[in-house]
Amino acid sequence: MAKTTALIPEQRRQQILRHLRMEQVLSYRQITELLGISQMTARRDVALLAEQGRVRATQGGATLVTRLLNEPRRAEKAVTGLAEKTAIARAAAEMVTDSMTLYLDAGTTVQAMRPFLEERTGLTVVSNDLSTVLAFLDHPGVDLISVGGRVDPDNQSTIGRLAALTLAELSLDIAFLSSSSWDARHGVTTPVEAKIEAKRAAMASATTTVLLADSGKFGSYAKYRVLSLDELDTVVCDLALDDADAERIEALGVDVVRAPVA
Repeated sequence: MAKTTALIPEQRRQQILRHLRMEQVLSYRQITELLGISQMTARRDVALLAEQGRVRATQGGATLVTRLLNEPRRAEKAVTGLAEKTAIARAAAEMVTDSMTLYLDAGTTVQAMRPFLEERTGLTVVSNDLSTVLAFLDHPGVDLISVGGRVDPDNQSTIGRLAALTLAELSLDIAFLSSSSWDARHGVTTPVEAKIEAKRAAMASATTTVLLADSGKFGSYAKYRVLSLDELDTVVCDLALDDADAERIEALGVDVVRAPVA
């Protein structure tokens, strides 16, 4: 197996996740050989991924966590996968034209679309994400709608029935959804039941539904199903999503956009 060279830390961790999806279990020796790194670096990367709930550290290496038990806190998500999030957000923003009405779901990947929408005019941006709402306050060409509801402090967003009722009263051109767990079998899932209603309501109100999710989240699932992948129109991911996985998703009638990292 060829070594992966000249990777920044987050890219290394994405590569570890990619290899774990193929092998399920990796020893530290295998990780060092695959990525061309020291065993100390491999242990640090595995420890961080374990803290994020993405892998389970074993005595001699790591195994893939396929069930997501807890949603990562916003602060944790804000500092991981930045290059991939930027690439995904840039590709997603290319789908937006002037005068559209958009739903931007809670999540750091969706929020990353903000700088790429600077030149759009006449937009209506609807979001349940408190940080995303703040990010658009200075946009000169946006009519901004903040979705109310019960506040989830860990995710800094509004959730539940009240949020869903607001979204049901709107007509959206595109709903950009986020997720911390998704795969071809289970679809888009969440460990937080109260998040389901808002996502479903946004999808029901939208002409087009687009999932923004990096490849590191693919292959994991949580307790509650939000939607099946065949209910989506498009998935925007990064290039690390395997060809075979992309083909499985496309076979469901979903367009797959794999955005290159700059």
